[in-house]
Amino acid sequence: MAEFRFQIHLGGIIDLLSNHLYSSPNVYVRELLQNATDAIRARAAQGDAPEGHVRISVHGGDRPQLTVEDNGIGLTDAEVHQFLSTIGASSKREDLDRSDYIGQFGIGLLSCFVVSDEIAVVTRSAKGGPGIRWRGKADGTYEMDEVAEDSVPVGTTVHLVAKPEMQEWFAVEKVEELAAHFGALLPFPIEVIEGVSTRRVNERPPWRRTFESASEAREASLEFGQRVLGTSVPFFDVIPLQSEGVEGLAFVLPYSPPPTAPAQQRVYLKDMLLGERVDNLLPKWAFFVTCVMNVTRLRPTASRESFYEDDALQHTRKALGDALRNYLVDLQKNDPLRLEALIALHFRAIKAVAVHDAELFDLFIDLLPFETSMGRMNFGEIRARYDRVHYAPTVDVFRQIAQVASAQRILVVNAGYSYDRDLLRRVQDRFENLHVQEVDATDLASALADVDGEIDRFGSLLQVAARTLHGFECEVDLKRFAPDDLPVLYVTGQDATFARAIDVSRRAQDEGSVWGSMLDTLAEDTSARAVLVFNANNPLVGRLARVADDRALQLTVQMLYVQALLLGHHALRPEEMSLLNVGLLDLIEWGLNRDSGPTLQ
Repeated sequence: MAEFRFQIHLGGIIDLLSNHLYSSPNVYVRELLQNATDAIRARAAQGDAPEGHVRISVHGGDRPQLTVEDNGIGLTDAEVHQFLSTIGASSKREDLDRSDYIGQFGIGLLSCFVVSDEIAVVTRSAKGGPGIRWRGKADGTYEMDEVAEDSVPVGTTVHLVAKPEMQEWFAVEKVEELAAHFGALLPFPIEVIEGVSTRRVNERPPWRRTFESASEAREASLEFGQRVLGTSVPFFDVIPLQSEGVEGLAFVLPYSPPPTAPAQQRVYLKDMLLGERVDNLLPKWAFFVTCVMNVTRLRPTASRESFYEDDALQHTRKALGDALRNYLVDLQKNDPLRLEALIALHFRAIKAVAVHDAELFDLFIDLLPFETSMGRMNFGEIRARYDRVHYAPTVDVFRQIAQVASAQRILVVNAGYSYDRDLLRRVQDRFENLHVQEVDATDLASALADVDGEIDRFGSLLQVAARTLHGFECEVDLKRFAPDDLPVLYVTGQDATFARAIDVSRRAQDEGSVWGSMLDTLAEDTSARAVLVFNANNPLVGRLARVADDRALQLTVQMLYVQALLLGHHALRPEEMSLLNVGLLDLIEWGLNRDSGPTLQ
């Protein structure tokens, strides 16, 4: 059997890098800094090495150019052939502890082909030997020759000339911005040079500096966070992050982001920026902070913009979650006023933790706010005023009953938001003297006052209403309840709500569709009906009881029915939408055309 060797199409590899693997051409600066950093660390590992430095020189003109020089370990002749000229090879794989180095994939230098048609490298190894000049081209060819040893310092210099369409990435302002962006935490000087101007773009972060007091450290950390993360709004607070393989700062946001908002974590890997939106390092509930972190023991993906899911990542995620959790506990013990302010901003995140953490549940449950029929209240206020807590399982159910429950002075908690229902279920186990019960609109209707001895006075109205609403799978009833200005209440239990949702969805499907057939089957199994409850305390209902014109009653009942549906945030069926559009006009026309007869007085 004949044996063949794969052929590498370098142009295709470059297209893969620029259009798929890397998110932007700006990563060429990151890759050059990464290679320089690894070279400096490799030289330091051999001992007796000078202080590392990286100098980036920018030259303008019609063909902007960029030179990156480091005083790292350099490359020998054999290493140039092996690592610069072999796709996928990496000098970090040979005879070195890879845990000290950033690059792992041997494709970083290729990112320079995204912005330049050629890559020129001059290098001399600290191991000895002559200097080497290497020039690689995007067509897959390269050339190299030796340079006199005394004319080349130990280290590596990379020279690039911008492609015409990539000149913006070689502007000195852009290069300085990117060098500071990617190499802000590197422990040796990163300098950008233009003519006679030299500017250092990195600094020591606060967690590597010594301060005279905790308040000084806090202020320096907050200032660092605003500057590095580019925000003009001061953060609420800052949390030090120190654990095995992780160091950095978490900044408590001064606003409450939605739980589904994308992560804003600036993460460095061995002091080099990995990404600004790394979304798998913190626990999901930690959406109330944005972080600047440096990690040393996690494995990056090939694009070096996130981490592999493995045991090390899970361990780190737990450690970071514990640090945030301990911060909340410390506030509860030492700074309760700041904790109250934080809860007002970020109660959703704290609820997310308290649901799964018994200690945090006990510490914070009384401080957590809930929406109720009696207004917004924290749970401590609820416990102090009530020994019975009713809760609506969904936002829609709460909207249906909140107004009436409030008028009857009945407390109903809206448990339709994330974590609220689970917290209330834990409350029942934690507080023995507190009774917690789920309710819906039918439960509330049963608590309303009956109309004893007066049912005959409303008989004609109820008969017409029953006939009018029969086709809408809605029954009628009469009660007395507050508020008096609410004429009717549309009452539906979970089964009836489910039936309505099925019906609305079924009508939206194409005839004969598989999904439509499934909904038809479900609809056949659901026979629950809703109830339109008339309020005997309402003046309009009282006047309607005296109307003898069935047509007037029918049109008015239709309008009251649709109004009740809208107030309860129910989706309208097509025939109900027709009542809204046509019924009102019919009622107006009836009023204009009648010459005589009963009036709504």
